[in-house]
Amino acid sequence: MRTVTEDRVREEACAERPIPVGQPPRDRRQALGKSLWIGIWLVFLSEPVRDLASGHHTPSGTVAGGVGLAAFVAVYLTLLFRNVGLPEERSLGRRYVGGRIAALGALAVVLGLTLGSAWAGLFVYVSVACGAALPLRAASWTIPLTGTAMLLVGARDGEQEPWQVLLLVVLIGFAMAGVRQLVRTTVELRKARATVAQLAASEERLRLARDLHDLLGHSLSLITLKSELAGRMLPAHPDKAAQQIADIEQVSRQALVDVREAVTGYRRPRLSAELAGAGVALTAAGVTAELPAEPDLDGVPEESESALAWALREAVTNVVRHSGAQCCAVEVVRRQTLDGPMLELSVEDNGSGGSGSGPGNGLTGLSERLTKAGGTLEAGRSRHGFRLVARAPATAPADVGSPA
Repeated sequence: MRTVTEDRVREEACAERPIPVGQPPRDRRQALGKSLWIGIWLVFLSEPVRDLASGHHTPSGTVAGGVGLAAFVAVYLTLLFRNVGLPEERSLGRRYVGGRIAALGALAVVLGLTLGSAWAGLFVYVSVACGAALPLRAASWTIPLTGTAMLLVGARDGEQEPWQVLLLVVLIGFAMAGVRQLVRTTVELRKARATVAQLAASEERLRLARDLHDLLGHSLSLITLKSELAGRMLPAHPDKAAQQIADIEQVSRQALVDVREAVTGYRRPRLSAELAGAGVALTAAGVTAELPAEPDLDGVPEESESALAWALREAVTNVVRHSGAQCCAVEVVRRQTLDGPMLELSVEDNGSGGSGSGPGNGLTGLSERLTKAGGTLEAGRSRHGFRLVARAPATAPADVGSPA
């Protein structure tokens, strides 16, 4: 069961990560990061700024160009900050987006016609806005239209090599359209994964309800029936009523045993499930995971599998929280030892292995659990970092008869 401290640590870790794809910024820090990521591409405006600072234009032309450039940048940044990284259903209305892109295109044409070919780079931003803010069908014709407008403006100003800029305009526009489609696919995949997890949880609840009904339905019905029978027998036949009460006690004790066994089975970790969970945990922590395929557990006692699953969980937790590793390799193999066939679990990372001077409570408890199952635990520094090796019997112990 998760504690409040673990939930708080998880929330702090999520807050330190970049903005999730398909979601708006959650705080001021993420908003600043997104603004910097968008604003860094304004480097292509160096030519218009240099043209304004060169003094080739009249004072009124320079002021008008500066005002136009400031308006262009403001509209561009507002449009991309509100739309980039969001799926279509969460973006702004089409009229709003279409109006802002039309304003960008008009400013690019007017500034390019009045101030010269140095302002042709504005069409790159118009193309980026089309790819990032418009649906794919609309972007497929607005991006070529932007390139055509740039060619016409460059031809009027006597541009010698407009085709290079045209290639940049078209490629970067369709690249942004591809990024938008990738965001949409990622959001749909996230929704599908959440749906699958919800269905799995519902199926598990149904299985639990079905198992509890099978375990307790008959027992509770029998207890109810014998209780009614004992109540009717109690005045005239106390001895028979006492027998019914003894039967009720026996049935209830057996039902309690069945429930305990069922709960133990639900709580017992499975090695395959822990391997899947380890891959998710390591990937989420930014650790490259090398995991084996589905392990061969034929004939492996449940106690051995449970002990190795606990070992894997403890090892992965240490890698994520304390090691500072970049990669982690997990291996599950069968080995023949002097003590018989063993199932060996090896977890090795390239981190520091934590700052403790001795084994912690987790490794101590894990060693006791493996010893109880007939296995062993080895943990310590390796050539690459830190390595944990857990072994448990791969076969059930043979029954030994009483000596003659």
